[in-house]
Amino acid sequence: MMIPAMPGNLPVILLATVAAGGAAYALIYPRLSGALRVEQRQKMVGLDRRQAATQAAESVRRGQVAHSLKALDDRQKRINRPNLQMRIAQAGLLWSKEKFYVVSAIIAAALALGAMIGTGDIRIAGFLAFVGAFGVPRWMLTFLKKRRISKFLAGLPDGVEVILRGLKSGLPLGDCIRIVANEAQEPVKSEFRKIVEELAVGIPLGDAVGKLYERMPVSEANFFGIVIAIQSKSGGSLSDALGNLARVLRDRKKMKAKIQAMSMEAKASATIIGALPLITIAVISFTSPTYMELMWTTDTGRVMLVLSAAWMLTGILVMKKMINFDF
Repeated sequence: MMIPAMPGNLPVILLATVAAGGAAYALIYPRLSGALRVEQRQKMVGLDRRQAATQAAESVRRGQVAHSLKALDDRQKRINRPNLQMRIAQAGLLWSKEKFYVVSAIIAAALALGAMIGTGDIRIAGFLAFVGAFGVPRWMLTFLKKRRISKFLAGLPDGVEVILRGLKSGLPLGDCIRIVANEAQEPVKSEFRKIVEELAVGIPLGDAVGKLYERMPVSEANFFGIVIAIQSKSGGSLSDALGNLARVLRDRKKMKAKIQAMSMEAKASATIIGALPLITIAVISFTSPTYMELMWTTDTGRVMLVLSAAWMLTGILVMKKMINFDF
């Protein structure tokens, strides 16, 4: 016998039936209509886009790193093997390449003419002309460059101290650099003036200061450029960094002076040893001219003089290598 349903339970049964039907519809309909597959595809597309964006960003970053490394490599090559125009600028001269070639030709012609007048030997004149054209001008550039770098290293710590004090008093970095460009001693004054001129035409501060190392190829200038470049890109306390740099520069200056003082005895000995044969030849030629005459008038004597000069030059270069120190 069937028991009839109670009229009061009918709404509950209807609500349960509707809820079960809705749940079944929610679970089954996406599979039947393909909506689930569409949602999965959208998620995959979004994931692919994110992966593509990440790969693109990584590719850009690698390209920037490769470009930076290539730029640093090219810059180091320019510094290690500077062209003629850069060597002229490093020497502190305002010459063009054409003027340098003209000066070299004048020196070569003057030495050749003097040799022809003094000896009448065209071989000696040709050798001196070669030395005057390719040796003397480049030696002059090297000498002027070393002298200018020495003055720059002597004045750079004071320039950094001026910038440091200006920053601590609240002045902007650009104004501090302008103070050094107006008040410092040469060649620090002219080098910082070039930085100010490059800033005025819109070159970034890091790039303008980085070019200082190309004009002054010393570690101290590179340190200064690196400190300014890092601060301009990543921020931080520039006064603390410049304070540490100023202390390092002064310590290097003191160490250099100490090494030079300790090596003066060796340099004096090398100078005496190198000059002694020349002094002996000059004294003997003055006191007994006929004794040394065969060295100048015979072929055997000339060959001996050339070989002796070559050996003396070799010894002088070896002694120079032994007593010079790189900092």
